[in-house]
Amino acid sequence: MNYRDRKKRDSLPWPFVWIISGKGRVKINYEFLVRLTVATLLGSIIGWEREKQGRPAGLRTHILVALGSCLMMLISIYGFSGVTARDPARLAAQVVSGIGFLGAGNILREGTSIRGLTTAASLWVVAGIGLACGTALYLAAVAATIVAFLVLVLLDDLELKIKDFSAVRVRVEVADQPGMLSAFTQIFGNHGINIKKIQMKINSENKIAHISLQIRGHNIDKEKIIEEISLLPGVYSVEWN
Repeated sequence: MNYRDRKKRDSLPWPFVWIISGKGRVKINYEFLVRLTVATLLGSIIGWEREKQGRPAGLRTHILVALGSCLMMLISIYGFSGVTARDPARLAAQVVSGIGFLGAGNILREGTSIRGLTTAASLWVVAGIGLACGTALYLAAVAATIVAFLVLVLLDDLELKIKDFSAVRVRVEVADQPGMLSAFTQIFGNHGINIKKIQMKINSENKIAHISLQIRGHNIDKEKIIEEISLLPGVYSVEWN
């Protein structure tokens, strides 16, 4: 290496390292590798939690979203250096909007319930983490990862307790005969009410079944539902708590 090559190498910023070989110069950008690696690690943390919960978008999906978002940000910043008028935020904005298609694929509707919203939101957050890593905002990326991980892990049980507390419990005493349980579920389904839990105890001596249902829904018409249940044959009593 002559004096001119050494001087040119030393004048480069830290991310760029020159290696002199017999065929010419090879430029390696270690900063790009660091950003991509950090995005991969942070995305894997949230992806591991989703994988543990058995969600369709798990470890690999979250890693690829974080890695792809980071790469898009790098391309947006450094890929068009020869263009005079360029806006790095435009490509990042396309990542944010484009991740919506991937998130929509994880949202499923089962009866009156909707599943996959949390996983879709985690994919959107991971995309933001990847963009932050692409711009070397490591502190913001790590902080967002920690907060998102704690929300997914710690607030899951709290959310279930809140749902159980806000749920309505209906207790019905009916004759032990076939088709009674399906008749109840049909009434609640017609009103757009989701049944979260069903318990049944049968008194074989009196041939009476005690059915307890835990339901949740919006704009529940209590009087109408009680009236429809009371009109069913074999219903002795209805309690609404």
